[in-house]
Amino acid sequence: MKKTMSFILLILFTLLVATSEETEAEALLKWKSSLYQSGSLASWAIKNGTNPCSWYGISCDPAGNVVQISLQSSSINGTLDSFNFSSFHNLISLNLSDNILQGSIPSGISKLSKLNSLDLGTNSFGNFVPPEIGDLNELVYLSLFKNNLVGPLPSQLSRLNKVRHFDLGNNHFNNTEYSNFLAMPSVLYLSLFLNNLTGVFPQFILKCSNLTYLDLSQNAFSGPIPDSLANLSKLTELHLDTNNLIGGIPSVLGSIPGLRILKLGDNSLGGPLPSSLSQLKFLERLDVINAGINSTIPPELGICTNLNHVHLSSNHLSGPLPFTFVNLTKMREFDISSNNLSGEIPGDFFKSWPELIVFKVQDNSLTGRIPPDIGLAKKLTVLYINNNHLVGPIPSEIENLVLLTWLDLSQNSLSDPIPPSIGNLKNLIYLQIFDNELSGKIPSEIGNLVLLYQLDLSSNSLSDPIPPSIGKLKNLGFLYLYDNNLSGEIPDEIGNLVSLNQLELSGNSLCGPIPPSVGNLKNLVRLLLFHNNLSGEIPSEIGNMSALQVLDLSANQLSGHLPDSLSQLPNLSLFSVLNNSLTGMIPPDFGRNGMLQVVLLSYNSFFGELPHGLCTGLALQNFTVNMNNFSGTLPSCLKSCSALTRVRLDYNHFTGDISEAFGVHPQLYHLDLTGNSLTGKLSSTWGQCSSLETFHIDGNNISGEIPTTFGKITSLQDLNLASNLLTGPIPIEFGNLSLLFKLNLSCNFLVGQIPSNLGSLTNLQYLDVSRNKLSGNIPPELGNLDHLILFDLSHNNISGKIPNKLGNLLMMQILLDLSTNSLTGSIPSDLGKLTHLEVLNLSHNLLTCQIPKSLSNMLSLESVDFSNNNLSGPVPTGKAFKDDSPHAYVGNPGLCGDVQGLISCYAIANKNSHSKQKRLAICLLITGVVLLVATVVAILMFSRKKRKGKIVIQWDNKDVTNSIWERDGKFSFSDIVNATDNFNEVFCIGKGEFGSVYKAELSAGQVIAVKRIQAQDTEDVEDMNKKSFENEIQALTEVRHRNIVKLYGFCLSGGYMYLVYEYLEKGNFSDVLYGSEGESELNWAMRVNVIRGIAHALAYLHHDCTPPIVHRDIKLNNILLDSEFEPRLSDFGTAKLLRLGSTSWISMAGTYGYMAPELAYTMQFTQKCDVYSFGVVSLEIMMGKHPRELLLSLPSISSTLENNLLLKDVLDQRLTPPTGQLVEEVVFLFKVAITCTKEMPEQRPTMRSVAQEISVCRLAYLSEPFHAIRISELTHYKK
Repeated sequence: MKKTMSFILLILFTLLVATSEETEAEALLKWKSSLYQSGSLASWAIKNGTNPCSWYGISCDPAGNVVQISLQSSSINGTLDSFNFSSFHNLISLNLSDNILQGSIPSGISKLSKLNSLDLGTNSFGNFVPPEIGDLNELVYLSLFKNNLVGPLPSQLSRLNKVRHFDLGNNHFNNTEYSNFLAMPSVLYLSLFLNNLTGVFPQFILKCSNLTYLDLSQNAFSGPIPDSLANLSKLTELHLDTNNLIGGIPSVLGSIPGLRILKLGDNSLGGPLPSSLSQLKFLERLDVINAGINSTIPPELGICTNLNHVHLSSNHLSGPLPFTFVNLTKMREFDISSNNLSGEIPGDFFKSWPELIVFKVQDNSLTGRIPPDIGLAKKLTVLYINNNHLVGPIPSEIENLVLLTWLDLSQNSLSDPIPPSIGNLKNLIYLQIFDNELSGKIPSEIGNLVLLYQLDLSSNSLSDPIPPSIGKLKNLGFLYLYDNNLSGEIPDEIGNLVSLNQLELSGNSLCGPIPPSVGNLKNLVRLLLFHNNLSGEIPSEIGNMSALQVLDLSANQLSGHLPDSLSQLPNLSLFSVLNNSLTGMIPPDFGRNGMLQVVLLSYNSFFGELPHGLCTGLALQNFTVNMNNFSGTLPSCLKSCSALTRVRLDYNHFTGDISEAFGVHPQLYHLDLTGNSLTGKLSSTWGQCSSLETFHIDGNNISGEIPTTFGKITSLQDLNLASNLLTGPIPIEFGNLSLLFKLNLSCNFLVGQIPSNLGSLTNLQYLDVSRNKLSGNIPPELGNLDHLILFDLSHNNISGKIPNKLGNLLMMQILLDLSTNSLTGSIPSDLGKLTHLEVLNLSHNLLTCQIPKSLSNMLSLESVDFSNNNLSGPVPTGKAFKDDSPHAYVGNPGLCGDVQGLISCYAIANKNSHSKQKRLAICLLITGVVLLVATVVAILMFSRKKRKGKIVIQWDNKDVTNSIWERDGKFSFSDIVNATDNFNEVFCIGKGEFGSVYKAELSAGQVIAVKRIQAQDTEDVEDMNKKSFENEIQALTEVRHRNIVKLYGFCLSGGYMYLVYEYLEKGNFSDVLYGSEGESELNWAMRVNVIRGIAHALAYLHHDCTPPIVHRDIKLNNILLDSEFEPRLSDFGTAKLLRLGSTSWISMAGTYGYMAPELAYTMQFTQKCDVYSFGVVSLEIMMGKHPRELLLSLPSISSTLENNLLLKDVLDQRLTPPTGQLVEEVVFLFKVAITCTKEMPEQRPTMRSVAQEISVCRLAYLSEPFHAIRISELTHYKK
């Protein structure tokens, strides 16, 4: 019986074992059947027996239990939902990493009670981590790396008290409460990198005392790095980079003795780089990039002799490179780019670092030369030294760096030719030396660099032709040679560069035809050849360049027709040929590719109609064809092109109905149709073009009324509808256009009253509604337009009085024209407050009473016209009233005054005093009185004439004390001597080339400036005729302009010549600009005002003085400022007076750096010499330094968008960039200044045209944001 029972038990045990084996196999097969992809599990099948131990990825113990499942990188696609963890009681290791597993990690995984290694990394598991994993008490290795797990980290995981490797990196964990975590004393490797974890540094980690590897990088941890981190004394790697940590680098980190890798970059730590890090004797890698570090590089780091990777880029490090780093003989990668480091690059670095592979010091302020010892670092593969202040030649020793793949020496001041030995660097892939001062030719040896992918030698002074050997660079993808002095023809070999993606040769002096071989460049995306001297026709082969997107051939001498093959370019998005000599019609299929966005055809001689399929793809944005001979109707497709942003069709011969050509264009901001023959009416749909800023249709035949919907275009700034056939009223809805600064409705047939709500347009500067049929009164509300500088209401039917409130238009400067209306009443005396006004026209009205005396205060007035009114009484005093044509007063029989053509006011007074019943005795009596009065008047006038002569000339060297007269009184030479203590040096406020200037405060309180010049140093005085000298000095003292220093008088005494001027409190502009006030007080608005004032002063001297005055020495020292920073031009008293066509005095004057170039050979000063000096001074005021380098580079600067010299980088860097309207004013003034410095005098404008342009066209259209404007765009300004 006993034997029987034993046998039964043996059979039952065997059955139990067999049942267990089948359960594991069935569990595996069941899971396999649930997978989407399981090709690697082909061995998992019943035919291979029910024992899974021989299956792929399965390992068993001697008893046949599955103890290890290793299926990493097996392309398994599915979930773990069907995996029966309960079947694997003996499983020790589960590795399913690097597969395509999805879904959640089942909580049943906790059933694997013997598991000591779990790796589910690099899958697509999502949802939360099951807290039950914390029950796997035997777990030593846990990796859930690189999944899509979310939610907080379960604190239960910290119960894994045996775990050594803990990796939950590269997931989406967040919002974790770390206070619930326990210490994990066994963990050696802890990684939570690349999650969304926040909060301060987790405290539980600081209790993981055996940690050797800690990675919390790429999260959002904040707060400081705790000092107690130094307690983790076994750390060898610490990765805290890319967080939001602050508070500096704790110096105690230097006490972690075994630390090899320290990465703290991409935080906001700030503070210094602690020298205590030098205690880390085993440190190999130091990475603190972009952490706000602000200090020098501690030289003590030179004792960390195991350092081989130093990455400290993008901080605020300053000072020199520590010479102690020569001790870091294991250096392989050195990157300290984008800091403020200075000094020279130590050549000994390259002697001491034989293993150096990467050397990056770009974007610093390093000086000196590239050390020749750089050739000793023969393992270098990456060398970036760009954007520093390095000078001198490229050392020929660079030829030894034969392993180099990246070489960037750009944006320095390197000079001399490129060494031919650079051709030895045959592993180069990227070579960039742009924006230096390299000269000479491009070495033909550059053709040896056959692996080269990018070559950029742009913005240098390279000359001679492009070497044909460049055609050997078959791998070249990017070739930039723009902005040099390259000459000759483009080599045919350029067509061999079949891999080329971008070719930019603009801004050179290349000549000859475009080689047809460019048609071979079928991978080329950008071809920029603008601003050269290329001639001939555009080759038809260009149509073979099927990948071409950008083609810019502008500013050349190309001729002939556009080839039809242009229509074959399917990807062309930008096409520019402006400023050439092209003619003919545009190919009829041009634009049908549907990709065109920018088409620039301006300034050619094209004719005929525009292609009707031009905007077939409706992608067209910038369409500029102005200044051609196009005719016919506009393409109908424009109407549907909603992408339009900028359209210029001005000055052609287009016809047709404007309403049929345009529709709703929500992105259109600039439209100019000026000077065509368009007809039709303005559509109300223009009101839906909500981005419009500029709308010009002047000079057409547009009829009908102005749609009221224009009032909805609230972005409108410049509206010009002049010279059309428009009728009806001015819409009151214009009052909604709050940004409007220019409104021109002149030369139409508009009727009705001027809307009073135009007075709410406080940004308005130009208002011209002249030559219409407007009626009613002038709305007093227009007096609120306090930025108005031009107001023209002439040639209408306006009646009523001139509102007093027009006197509030204090900015009025260019023109106030109310002529040819039916205005009545008197001229408001408040108009005298318009002290900046230059032209006033009130003629052809019904005005009565006297011209107000207050108008004498308008010192800027250059022209007045009161003709054909009913004015009476005396004409006011003042230069504009005295010097203007007699026609300015005709038709006013009651006017009198000291003006040619008017009767004397004394005669009128006498006539009015006669009685109607005269008696002979009374007549005789009155006659006697008249004779007596006449005698008195004659005596007074003679006396006045003597007083008017402000100059007393003593032609010998005897001492004199002559009177020097001034308008409001007089003072004597002795007064000046007493006030200056006989010209004591104490009163000297300046010394110049021709003498000294003294400040004299007279007894009456008046302060004057006296320039004393030794007469013997002035040959002019001794040699010239006395009478002509007196006349010329007399003319100088009569100069009156608000921007010119008053010359009160002149005297010779004791061998000295004295010129007496008004005193200006702020002194000369040079001292202000280059002193502290240049940054603190001299803002952009003030600088613009100074330039404008000097322009008007010179225009006055050149064009309003008889004879004209040429200043001859325009410079900052001769511009003085009053207490309000208003400019005054000085030292014109030593200028030479010119009669048109001849010079009075030939002696040389002027100041080096401001003199026009033609003076070197003509030796004669003309008005154009002053224009040149004005341009130099204007540039200096805006740049905050003399523009010498800019002027030298102007001839070679490109005129299109690809030049690298930005306007923002040229302007005075002490000031923040201009904003708002000042941006446009500064840009425009910069254009004008450059034009004034043209080398040929005949290419310079006159000062009158400059002053008018500055006044009328102060605003420049900005085709792109201010920060992107290049100097090249400003070099071809034309009036």
